[in-house]
Amino acid sequence: MDRIKLIGFMCLLLFYACLDRNATTESNESKKSIIRPKWNNAEINSDLNLSTPEIIKKTGYPSETHVVTTKDGYILTLHRIPGENGSLPVLLVHGAFSTDIVWITLGKGKALAYLLADQGYDVWLGNLRGTTYSREHISLSTSEWKYWDFSFHEMGIYDVPAMITYITNMRSQPLHAYIGHSLGTSGFYIMATERPKIARKVKMMVSFGPGAFADHMRSPTRLILYLINEIEPILRLLFHDELIPQSAYNILKTLIGCNLNFYFAEVCANFLIFTPNGYDPEQLNLTHLPFIVSHLPAAVSVKTVVHYVQVIQSGKTRQYDYGPTKNLMIYKSVEPPEYNLSSITLPMAIYYSNNDLFADPIDVKRLYNLLPNVIDMYEVPRPSFNHAGFIWAKDAPKLLYERVLKIMKENYSSSIL
Repeated sequence: MDRIKLIGFMCLLLFYACLDRNATTESNESKKSIIRPKWNNAEINSDLNLSTPEIIKKTGYPSETHVVTTKDGYILTLHRIPGENGSLPVLLVHGAFSTDIVWITLGKGKALAYLLADQGYDVWLGNLRGTTYSREHISLSTSEWKYWDFSFHEMGIYDVPAMITYITNMRSQPLHAYIGHSLGTSGFYIMATERPKIARKVKMMVSFGPGAFADHMRSPTRLILYLINEIEPILRLLFHDELIPQSAYNILKTLIGCNLNFYFAEVCANFLIFTPNGYDPEQLNLTHLPFIVSHLPAAVSVKTVVHYVQVIQSGKTRQYDYGPTKNLMIYKSVEPPEYNLSSITLPMAIYYSNNDLFADPIDVKRLYNLLPNVIDMYEVPRPSFNHAGFIWAKDAPKLLYERVLKIMKENYSSSIL
């Protein structure tokens, strides 16, 4: 009963934020602009239970599954759209509450993974620890507290290095590009500062909605994150440090109408996508919504959320704060050490948007000023483009991906001169 009350309370908070935001920002014109499809339930249902490699194969591309074990024992899954011999390897890593499914959601001719494959790249899709495809460990179970004792720091010093090392060893060549969204960028920045030898195996890095600084975060989800931070002991007791189990997410999605009934689709879209990320209904094709909610959100650890709140409150990108006493034991300092972002020397491309409620332009520009080798700093030319638009906006190929593909080619050309 306590678990149901907690879920209901969080649901009500986010739903209230959704209604409040729509009341103040949604114009009559934007309401009319939402794509309102007539859903073919049988056609939609055919993809809801398919895995990433199954969907890739159904779309007409070859698919492989690879497994890599991190130095601290987590077993991660990489999905691959293999290129021809001599093709350049590219690794894509998702954000929080996601899996690699986000890179193929838009479908053939639009999704970034497929566009990269069409350009001849060897495409690798990574899955961070604890998410749907990476929930195994050499000795721990997901029902144990110790399994979930990680934040994005461990993703940066273990997960990202393990993926990059596996790919570069297998291909006997450097990784041409690492492309990250949100949390997927955070892991790379940490890897590049804490594991510089691994960073030298990467030719360039692409950041979508970068997750470095967050003190100007505007998302209503900020209040929920603060709540989670305050009730961490309760969540630890209820869920063994997994934020909310998938079964609880399913209940939550049902409560807000995330099903195949079109009349509830906009409520679901507001709750899951627009409220936390920014309002841009023109760029979300609601025919994708059943597919999105059937695969997401993916699990995340409570410690990841608490670490993120620490970044917001401190205004610094630094390691996990255990408190002065434990910090002294771990770091030999009462304050946790900061990540030295200015030490990242490989070419970086940064893409951001004005309506991104997570990665505010002020925070993105602060990151830009620290990085010594930014080869492209670009604001997506659509005022309402949001944090989810980097992966789900129907016009992302024109607004963003074409430029990214061009920069990747230019960086390759300059590197071989």
